[in-house]
Amino acid sequence: MSISPSHILYIEDHEDTKELVSLVLAEANHRVTTTSSSKDALKLAREHRFDLYILESWIADGSGIELCQRLREFDRVTPIMFFSGAAYETDKQAALGNGAQCYLVKPAHIHVLRDRVNTLIDASRNERAE
Repeated sequence: MSISPSHILYIEDHEDTKELVSLVLAEANHRVTTTSSSKDALKLAREHRFDLYILESWIADGSGIELCQRLREFDRVTPIMFFSGAAYETDKQAALGNGAQCYLVKPAHIHVLRDRVNTLIDASRNERAE
Protein backbone atom coordinates (compact mmCIF):
# COMPACT_ATOMS: atom_id res chain seq x y z
CA MET A 1 0.00 0.00 0.00
CA SER A 2 1.54 3.31 -1.04
CA ILE A 3 1.04 6.48 0.94
CA SER A 4 -0.31 9.36 -1.09
CA PRO A 5 1.82 12.50 -1.28
CA SER A 6 0.98 15.03 1.36
CA HIS A 7 -0.30 18.47 0.43
CA ILE A 8 1.40 21.44 2.09
CA LEU A 9 0.34 25.09 2.07
CA TYR A 10 3.47 27.22 2.32
CA ILE A 11 3.10 30.94 3.03
CA GLU A 12 6.30 32.85 2.26
CA ASP A 13 6.88 36.22 0.60
CA HIS A 14 10.57 35.79 -0.22
CA GLU A 15 10.58 34.25 -3.71
CA ASP A 16 13.99 32.53 -3.52
CA THR A 17 13.16 30.91 -0.19
CA LYS A 18 9.73 29.86 -1.45
CA GLU A 19 11.26 28.25 -4.52
CA LEU A 20 14.02 26.41 -2.62
CA VAL A 21 11.74 25.07 0.12
CA SER A 22 9.14 23.99 -2.43
CA LEU A 23 11.79 22.11 -4.40
CA VAL A 24 13.17 20.38 -1.28
CA LEU A 25 9.70 19.32 -0.18
CA ALA A 26 8.67 18.17 -3.67
CA GLU A 27 11.75 15.94 -3.78
CA ALA A 28 10.53 14.40 -0.51
CA ASN A 29 7.18 13.45 -2.11
CA HIS A 30 5.17 16.45 -0.90
CA ARG A 31 2.87 18.50 -3.09
CA VAL A 32 3.36 22.18 -2.23
CA THR A 33 0.96 25.04 -2.84
CA THR A 34 2.49 28.45 -2.19
CA THR A 35 1.23 31.95 -1.60
CA SER A 36 2.69 35.13 -0.22
CA SER A 37 -0.42 36.63 1.38
CA SER A 38 -2.55 35.84 4.41
CA LYS A 39 -5.70 36.58 2.47
CA ASP A 40 -4.87 34.02 -0.22
CA ALA A 41 -3.69 31.50 2.38
CA LEU A 42 -7.02 31.67 4.23
CA LYS A 43 -8.95 31.27 0.98
CA LEU A 44 -6.87 28.24 -0.03
CA ALA A 45 -7.13 26.69 3.44
CA ARG A 46 -10.92 26.97 3.35
CA GLU A 47 -11.19 25.50 -0.15
CA HIS A 48 -8.68 22.62 0.06
CA ARG A 49 -7.48 20.02 2.52
CA PHE A 50 -3.85 20.33 3.50
CA ASP A 51 -1.68 18.05 5.60
CA LEU A 52 0.49 20.89 6.90
CA TYR A 53 0.66 24.67 6.92
CA ILE A 54 4.12 26.27 6.89
CA LEU A 55 4.11 29.93 7.90
CA GLU A 56 6.62 32.76 7.93
CA SER A 57 6.38 35.26 10.82
CA TRP A 58 6.40 38.27 8.53
CA ILE A 59 3.94 38.31 5.64
CA ALA A 60 3.29 41.32 3.40
CA ASP A 61 -0.35 41.67 4.48
CA GLY A 62 -0.09 40.64 8.14
CA SER A 63 1.79 38.52 10.62
CA GLY A 64 2.22 34.78 10.78
CA ILE A 65 0.83 34.81 14.31
CA GLU A 66 -2.39 36.46 13.11
CA LEU A 67 -2.62 33.97 10.25
CA CYS A 68 -2.08 31.08 12.66
CA GLN A 69 -4.91 32.36 14.85
CA ARG A 70 -7.24 32.74 11.85
CA LEU A 71 -6.43 29.23 10.61
CA ARG A 72 -7.17 27.78 14.04
CA GLU A 73 -10.62 29.43 14.00
CA PHE A 74 -11.79 26.87 11.42
CA ASP A 75 -9.07 24.19 11.35
CA ARG A 76 -8.03 22.81 14.73
CA VAL A 77 -6.29 19.65 13.47
CA THR A 78 -3.93 20.40 10.59
CA PRO A 79 -0.42 20.91 11.99
CA ILE A 80 1.16 24.34 11.67
CA MET A 81 4.90 24.85 11.41
CA PHE A 82 6.65 28.20 11.46
CA PHE A 83 9.77 28.47 9.30
CA SER A 84 10.94 31.94 10.10
CA GLY A 85 13.85 34.29 10.50
CA ALA A 86 12.33 35.61 13.73
CA ALA A 87 14.70 33.95 16.18
CA TYR A 88 13.72 35.35 19.58
CA GLU A 89 12.29 32.96 22.15
CA THR A 90 9.26 35.27 22.44
CA ASP A 91 8.56 34.74 18.71
CA LYS A 92 8.66 30.99 19.16
CA GLN A 93 6.45 31.06 22.27
CA ALA A 94 3.91 33.32 20.54
CA ALA A 95 3.65 30.89 17.62
CA LEU A 96 3.35 27.81 19.83
CA GLY A 97 0.89 29.60 22.11
CA ASN A 98 -1.36 30.37 19.17
CA GLY A 99 -1.68 26.87 17.79
CA ALA A 100 1.57 25.98 16.00
CA GLN A 101 3.21 22.63 16.69
CA CYS A 102 6.72 23.50 15.52
CA TYR A 103 8.97 26.53 15.13
CA LEU A 104 12.10 26.25 13.00
CA VAL A 105 14.43 29.23 12.67
CA LYS A 106 15.96 30.13 9.29
CA PRO A 107 18.45 29.32 8.07
CA ALA A 108 18.04 25.64 8.76
CA HIS A 109 19.64 22.70 7.04
CA ILE A 110 17.31 21.25 4.41
CA HIS A 111 17.48 17.82 6.06
CA VAL A 112 16.23 19.30 9.34
CA LEU A 113 13.40 21.07 7.52
CA ARG A 114 12.41 17.92 5.65
CA ASP A 115 12.57 15.78 8.80
CA ARG A 116 10.40 18.18 10.81
CA VAL A 117 7.84 18.33 8.00
CA ASN A 118 7.73 14.53 7.73
CA THR A 119 7.43 14.12 11.50
CA LEU A 120 4.51 16.55 11.75
CA ILE A 121 2.63 15.01 8.84
CA ASP A 122 3.23 11.43 10.01
CA ALA A 123 2.08 12.25 13.55
CA SER A 124 -1.05 13.95 12.22
CA ARG A 125 -1.88 11.03 9.93
CA ASN A 126 -1.36 8.54 12.76
CA GLU A 127 -3.58 10.59 15.06
CA ARG A 128 -6.36 10.72 12.47
CA ALA A 129 -6.08 6.95 11.87
CA GLU A 130 -6.63 6.13 15.55
